[in-house]
Amino acid sequence: MTSHSAPGMLRRVTDLYAALLRVLLALCLGILVLPVTMQVVSRFVPFIPHYIWTEEMARFLLVWMIMLGSIVGVREAGHFVVDLWPSLTPRARAALDLLANGAILVLAVSFFWWGWEYTDFAWFRISELAELPLWLIHIAWPIAGASWMLFAGERVIDAALVLTGRRA
Repeated sequence: MTSHSAPGMLRRVTDLYAALLRVLLALCLGILVLPVTMQVVSRFVPFIPHYIWTEEMARFLLVWMIMLGSIVGVREAGHFVVDLWPSLTPRARAALDLLANGAILVLAVSFFWWGWEYTDFAWFRISELAELPLWLIHIAWPIAGASWMLFAGERVIDAALVLTGRRA
């Protein structure tokens, strides 16, 4: 089963979304280098000020990197799927994919549902150090849940097509 076998238009949209996620992940990593470097260097160089906002910014970026990385991992079936039985028939592999992605969907729905409550709780609050709106970090959870639903849903469709004999 190829990773590009779900219905055409949906696949093109999700391909673009996945590409955007990879770019955002790389940007988070690139930006994260700045506050972490400032923190480390300021400990050893006396004339560089100790900016307190760098710790909070690094934490925000790390959370987003984790969530974006998990989304990309679900999309590429590399984060939550382990190949224990490499010599399975296509139908047996599809059945296992259906089971695994069903479990991911359950987790995704919980992340979306309770992540939205988590975000709603933080909607009018600000962070203490950088004074950023806290919903900017909390929204990562429902976005991850919705994205997992999208990408795991793609894989469920692919597996169902194989199981029903509509795709090899």
